[in-house]
Amino acid sequence: MEIIQVTESNIDTEHICCVITDKKGENCVKSKKEWLKERFRDGLVLKKANVRGKVFIEYIPGEKAWYPINADEYMVINCFWVSGQYKGKGISNLLLKECIKDSKSQGKKGIAAISSNKKKPFLMDGDYLKYKGFKVADTADPYYELLYLSFDEDAEKPVFKKCAKEGLISEEGLVVYYSNQCPYTEKYIQIIKESANKRGLNLITHKYENSYSAKNAPSPFTTYSLFFDGKFITNEILSENKFIKFLDEQGLNTN
Repeated sequence: MEIIQVTESNIDTEHICCVITDKKGENCVKSKKEWLKERFRDGLVLKKANVRGKVFIEYIPGEKAWYPINADEYMVINCFWVSGQYKGKGISNLLLKECIKDSKSQGKKGIAAISSNKKKPFLMDGDYLKYKGFKVADTADPYYELLYLSFDEDAEKPVFKKCAKEGLISEEGLVVYYSNQCPYTEKYIQIIKESANKRGLNLITHKYENSYSAKNAPSPFTTYSLFFDGKFITNEILSENKFIKFLDEQGLNTN
């Protein structure tokens, strides 16, 4: 299977795999592509199978990664997705080999990835990565695992920064931290913000605009993290129905 690398020179003509776009998805695609263009200058690599489907891997040097981790001299996988009819055909192995090859060619100590102790939406499959030799370097509340594949037995392990270990913030109420690393965050945050407003609730949003702010995040997954009354709730990008269900469970009913 042919593997294509998406770069600044072809990104405007290549589809990005997490959005198989139609007209309704144009804004989502635009925000993600703009984010990617900036990250290419930081060394981000996006490789995908030459198919029209969600089959890709995205990685970036740890010094430039948008996560609250110390992972200098490691390559950090942002997203790794093989879905639908393409599962079980060895494509995941092929894409991971591309990442390993590139990381070694750049003299990296290894590869790091954020996952979870049980499968969670939008997080990488930790069982697969562990099967391929990744080990747990560090953990953070409530379920995050920082996995790593070392090329050097003497290399220092990557770790979560202290700011992200406990999943707590000082702000009360409904708070979301997010970035345009996922094309859908902006869209669904606006949707749930409207749902909150209809109930007389204020949804506070904090958008990561650079790697510095992301590296000092209060929770490991900087694509999307929802907090309520100071406590981390979920990394899942909530639909309107799931958000309303959460409000109902908390007794946050219409005034």
